[in-house]
Amino acid sequence: MELFDALCTRRSIRKYQDRAVPRLAVERLLGAAMMAPSAGDARPWHFVVVEGLDQVSSIAQALPHAEMAKSAPLAILICADPSLEKFPGCWMLDCSAAAQNMLLAAHGLGLGAVWVAVWPFEDFMKGARRHFALPEGIEPLALIVAGYPAESVPSEDRFDPSRLHFEKW
Repeated sequence: MELFDALCTRRSIRKYQDRAVPRLAVERLLGAAMMAPSAGDARPWHFVVVEGLDQVSSIAQALPHAEMAKSAPLAILICADPSLEKFPGCWMLDCSAAAQNMLLAAHGLGLGAVWVAVWPFEDFMKGARRHFALPEGIEPLALIVAGYPAESVPSEDRFDPSRLHFEKW
C-alpha cells in the first residue's frame, strides 16, 4: 500500500470477523510500533498483547468504553515506563507515535483497528491497571483493538485550510 493512500484511507474499525490474527502479523504490528520516534530515543513503551476472542472480550468489563473488544480477536495495551524517559513528561508523546504506527501497520496488513483512549482518564487508567495487572509505575496510554474488518468505513477528505497559519497566527 502506498504511503499517502494508507494515510488517507485508514479509518477506525470497530467490527471484526471471527478470524484470528496470525502471530507474524502481531509481531509486525509491534515492530512497527517500536519504530516510532521517541524523545532522546528512550523508547519507554511496553505492550501487553491479548489474543483470542474470550480473552479480548473480557477487556470490555474493565474498560466499558472498549465495547468493540467484545468481538475482536486481538488487543494491544500500549503502556510506558516513565523511569526510562530521558526527557520527563514525553512518554505519552512517544507512546502516541507508537500507537499511530501500529494503526497504520494494521491497515497496511489488511487489518482493521481502533485506538481506545485510556490516558488521561483516571477511571480508565485504574481499570486498565487492575485488568492487565500492571506493575507499579507503569502508565497505560491506549488500547489498540484489532482484527480482520467486518465493516467498511469510507474515507473522507479532512483537509481544512482554515486551520493553516503561515509565519504567524
